[in-house]
Amino acid sequence: MMQLSSLAPHSEKRSSHTCEGVNMDKVQRILRDLSDAALERGAPLDWFEDLYEFAEKDRTMIPWSKGEPHPFLVNWIEQHSTQPIGSALIVGCGLGEDAVYLAEKGWKVTAFDLSESAIGWVKEMHPHQSITWEVGDLLNPKPHWMQQFDLVLEVHILQAIPQEFRIPASKNLAPLVGRNGTLICIGRMTDSSKDIQFDGPPWPLEVSFIESLGQQLIPINMYSTQYDGEEHLRFRAVWKRS
Repeated sequence: MMQLSSLAPHSEKRSSHTCEGVNMDKVQRILRDLSDAALERGAPLDWFEDLYEFAEKDRTMIPWSKGEPHPFLVNWIEQHSTQPIGSALIVGCGLGEDAVYLAEKGWKVTAFDLSESAIGWVKEMHPHQSITWEVGDLLNPKPHWMQQFDLVLEVHILQAIPQEFRIPASKNLAPLVGRNGTLICIGRMTDSSKDIQFDGPPWPLEVSFIESLGQQLIPINMYSTQYDGEEHLRFRAVWKRS
């Protein structure tokens, strides 16, 4: 079992209810309407592509795109600045903030997303970055990715996937981590003792599920914090392969 610490850096505490003056509650309703429609069509993961198409390259319509790398990632990189830099895989890269940050730190980055529109958009945004952008699916990762990366980063992807797909997708994270590599997962967390149905996406993840992500890896730590005005904790969990 991973040890959960609430001593997250103060700089990680921020409000997520506004984004450049946009009503994020309205954006969230649009997101959930697209998710519900995709579910009714029998293609519950199509809402990612639907949202990027609907946004028409308006970044404020993508609720997880803050225009900067996730502070939990930045904090981890700063804490491990003396460790060797290698290859990194970004799972569900979106508009590429985390990928660009790691590339600028010297990492050799591969970043993939389920949405073709997202990949096309991010390539236009960062044409000069030495990042390999690919359309890819965590449910069916490319065979040549297996155990090839020194760092595998998943941010807010699993919490956006319905449970019936989330569980099989989650089992594909650890196999991507190479020898002596690190897996980092970041997202929302809920108290597993509460039997509550959440109106997602996103769906906060139970601690027991988070702990299962590092199958066959060595658990390192799990940090949590709470953003202003939010009910659920945010977490960062880290594992290593020996």
